[in-house]
Amino acid sequence: MKRIFLIVLLSIGFLCAQQHTIKMATVAPDGSFWMKELNRVEESVANQTNGMIDFKIYASGVQGDEIEMLRKMKLKQLDAASFTGVGLGKIVPDIRIFEVPFLFRNIEEIDYVKEKLFDYFQQKFMEKGYYMAAWAEVGFVYLFTKDKVQTKDDLSKIKMWLWKGDPLAKTVFDILNIPAVPLPINDVYTSLQTGLIDGVYISPYGAMALQWFTKTNYIMDYPLTYSIGAVLINQNKLNSIPEKERNIFIEETRQSMQKIVKKSREDNKETLKILQDNGMKLVDITDEARNTYREAGIETQNRLAGKLYSEDILNRVLQLLEEYRSDTTNQK
Repeated sequence: MKRIFLIVLLSIGFLCAQQHTIKMATVAPDGSFWMKELNRVEESVANQTNGMIDFKIYASGVQGDEIEMLRKMKLKQLDAASFTGVGLGKIVPDIRIFEVPFLFRNIEEIDYVKEKLFDYFQQKFMEKGYYMAAWAEVGFVYLFTKDKVQTKDDLSKIKMWLWKGDPLAKTVFDILNIPAVPLPINDVYTSLQTGLIDGVYISPYGAMALQWFTKTNYIMDYPLTYSIGAVLINQNKLNSIPEKERNIFIEETRQSMQKIVKKSREDNKETLKILQDNGMKLVDITDEARNTYREAGIETQNRLAGKLYSEDILNRVLQLLEEYRSDTTNQK
């Protein structure tokens, strides 16, 4: 009897040792397409691994903002999380190159550069103890303001939200002489409501999801920048999972992120139209203003090279853009 009891205990211990729970956090709201996809990944991975891998997913920013989620990953309180460029840049600053204002002309350029540099950034994150499972994104970021903005002079009259601790946004706002109020993202809605700020920068879908659009009236029809994203997994946690099951988890995550990126782009496009249908005005800008903003973008990228990101990564991105634009021109 004792022998049978011992065998049962050992068997239970063996089965428990084979289970791996992934604690994952995101600021995406519960019920969003992002969360639906993560829940689908959870179910699919559990089925394919016979329950060896399961998830505990924290939505709606309940684990804090990106900086807090990153802190919890370092403390091993979280195993994985989705981040925008602000959080990613705290680990690998070079990734902020994607968010230099007015750098990319269209999404095709972005996809080309992301594909070419995926392995580079994958290695950089692994050196810091993180595995970059897949690219994600917020998308193109627009200026939402209470008052109409067309020119640089108009911008200088706007009290703009500045994501607290973000040197990239601060630099371009300084160059454009935009008064900025540093705030954590969770304080933005209230600050718009009270008049502490009267301008924000965010994707159309983000403006709707966070209800920021209800406190603004205008959208400048010229994206300020592009907001990168990625899903990171603690490298030690990932390595603790057997190779076969680990590869299933990684592949499912990548496929899911591809779906999320595609849906995100559709949602941003659709939301921009919905916002206009609900009374928000899309403000066109002059060619002179476009040139001014592009010049500010160039000044920003040069000023931060060697500080926020390396000169090498800046040169590589500029070279890739030149390569892509040259090929595109020749094909026409």
